[in-house]
Amino acid sequence: MENGKYCCESLAVKTSLVSPPDTNIHGTMFGGKLMAYIDDISAIAAMRHARKPVVTASSDSVDFLYPIHEGNSVCLEAYVTYTGRTSMEVFVKVVSENIVSGERHVCAVSFLTFVALDEAGKPSEVPQVIPQTEEEKHLHETAKERLEIRKKRRKDSEERAKRFGTTYPWSNRAE
Repeated sequence: MENGKYCCESLAVKTSLVSPPDTNIHGTMFGGKLMAYIDDISAIAAMRHARKPVVTASSDSVDFLYPIHEGNSVCLEAYVTYTGRTSMEVFVKVVSENIVSGERHVCAVSFLTFVALDEAGKPSEVPQVIPQTEEEKHLHETAKERLEIRKKRRKDSEERAKRFGTTYPWSNRAE
């Protein structure tokens, strides 16, 4: 497509077996490890869509809906759901599977935003995204709501950063 790409063209899938080093004292996958997987797979989806290097601009909350146990597989699926001029929203779905029983659970869902970069490291235009399936259409249609929430959250973060600055709370205390 000249002016756009289908969501499925950016689809990236990662499946891993959850082993002991991946787990906490409860025998479930570390949240931070899963978040790293989410960032990795969503960056691949964004690069597939843009065919350019990308940087993570934001990560919406990750809600851990179901624990991922040691010995299970964890499968992450990511694809671009919406684009701005230089930015892309990527949807990630995380599914665990008990390999022996076949029982599967959606363990987490997340949205991340990436910005495409040109050779000079500056933001670069990306193709529009074209949804086809009902899921893709729903995610595309609701993306502007999520974008507005992100803009407000970023503004709040910028205001907090200005207010609290670079000093540590204990560095201003009188001894």
